[in-house]
Amino acid sequence: MASWTEFERQAPGLAKVARELMVRHKHKVLATLRKDGSPRVSGTESQFRDGELWMGSMPNARKALDLRRDPRMAIHTTSPDPDEAEPSSWAGDVKLAGRAVEITDQAVRASFEMPSETSHLFRIELSEVVWTRVEGDELVVDMWHDGVGERRLRRK
Repeated sequence: MASWTEFERQAPGLAKVARELMVRHKHKVLATLRKDGSPRVSGTESQFRDGELWMGSMPNARKALDLRRDPRMAIHTTSPDPDEAEPSSWAGDVKLAGRAVEITDQAVRASFEMPSETSHLFRIELSEVVWTRVEGDELVVDMWHDGVGERRLRRK
């Protein structure tokens, strides 16, 4: 797994676009795994700080309990619908996957000014980042995988 800084070092262009799309919209969709292994999706917010991607949660929220039990997760950015007359004008969306590491260090937590002592703070470690968009009449998918690097797919 890679930190956001490591991802930026390995794939600077993709990281720049991914970050821009991540901060463009406050709300994202988080996928976690329930105790029985089935998926759960929840709304979430994230922030970049000190070269890392961070996510918080209210005390004992289901998503936080899921992540404590199994840290594997995925985040999908929200985006406006593309203009059907000009699909290439759509900036696209970003999906990332990896794991959420809960931070219990009180000094780090204090620096985030958590709303409650029992709120959760997670640092996101990345295994993959994917940017999907339309160029002309093609769907273009740029992706990065930890340990593999970048590649691009084009589909008509």
